[in-house]
Amino acid sequence: MFSLTLTTLLPLVPLLASVSAQYTATYQVGSLPQYSEEGQSGTNQCGTDSSQTSNCQNVFVNAVDDFCLWGPPDTHSEEGDGTSKIGNVEQIVVAYCLKDGYGTRLIPEGTIKGAHFVKVESEKVSYVQVTGNGDLTQLLIPAGDEGGELDPHSWTGLGNPQGGLVFTNAFSGSYEQTHEWTSFMSSNEFCIRACRDGPNAAAYCEHIYDVLSCGFTIPGDMGDGFDQCLGAPTDEAPGVYDGVKFHQDDPTTPAPHPAGATSQCTPYSTVGGGTANVAAVTQLASIQSTSVSASASSSASASNSSSVSSSASVSASNSSSPSSPASASGSSSSSASVPATITSSAVSSRAAASTNAAAASAAASASASASSVNSGAGRLVIPSLGLAVVLGAIGMLL
Repeated sequence: MFSLTLTTLLPLVPLLASVSAQYTATYQVGSLPQYSEEGQSGTNQCGTDSSQTSNCQNVFVNAVDDFCLWGPPDTHSEEGDGTSKIGNVEQIVVAYCLKDGYGTRLIPEGTIKGAHFVKVESEKVSYVQVTGNGDLTQLLIPAGDEGGELDPHSWTGLGNPQGGLVFTNAFSGSYEQTHEWTSFMSSNEFCIRACRDGPNAAAYCEHIYDVLSCGFTIPGDMGDGFDQCLGAPTDEAPGVYDGVKFHQDDPTTPAPHPAGATSQCTPYSTVGGGTANVAAVTQLASIQSTSVSASASSSASASNSSSVSSSASVSASNSSSPSSPASASGSSSSSASVPATITSSAVSSRAAASTNAAAASAAASASASASSVNSGAGRLVIPSLGLAVVLGAIGMLL
């Protein structure tokens, strides 16, 4: 029998750090919860019928003729000067979409004067973005409002808006949640970028430059007209210069990075109208998910049968550990005044993570039995893999 010492376990520390921080909630279109965050004023369970009184807080960024923007739910607020300026309503903004079918409000015809969609897919980072202009007073933003930033973090860790979710089907044809995204809205300009999960997602969907508008964080074409392009990322992430990150309270503000190069652009004469076929795409995603789950289950069974001793040790250790509550209740700040379910902690639910592939492989059989999944309720709660890695190592040493 091996003896356990600090020296024995020390090599596992870097591995533990690389897998301990994760998103603790991932949602699937078609099985969204009514609320996804504490204090949420709107809902994520929106159905498919659009309405100009909808309080849906799901945004989709799929194409130049199929995207959504954030806007005030009403023309007044309980904050600041009482108007619906973005800075006053950032916690309670709702979704306005070009297409019907998402259960959101619709962007009125003629609102958007320019929209430029870019899809970036690279080893460094992948994201979709739309930049442009229009008469955004049609989205209840007051005329002259210089606007503000919206993102899934905010100073509270609960996001602006609280409970806002962003999805795209631009990469695979199936909807996937983008945990990192950022947006600016003013009375005449807009931009939104949704970063696919990955090690550089948080850096390229930066959220700390809330007074520097679209040009700094989401550089792109803001002019009139409509097109859809492929693009390349900038060499460095927004706000990073020769490896050094700029902060808004620094003495001088550097020039923003120019927009990345684009190619294969397709012009459009107009955008808006039509209905999103959410059901068809959701069904495709469900079929793919079922196939992946079956494959994972088969792999996990084979792994378990070949390493009974290690898996048994991990299971025994996990069963002796107390479980933490995954949800609680909170009160809504809107006129709807309804309870909100907490499906993630105020800070850790938004933490970005890059999971080391070797660590994931080593912990696969342990995490298969330890992970708790309830997609029917719109929750995917992923316990820290760090404990599983350490316990697995202990099991093998014993």
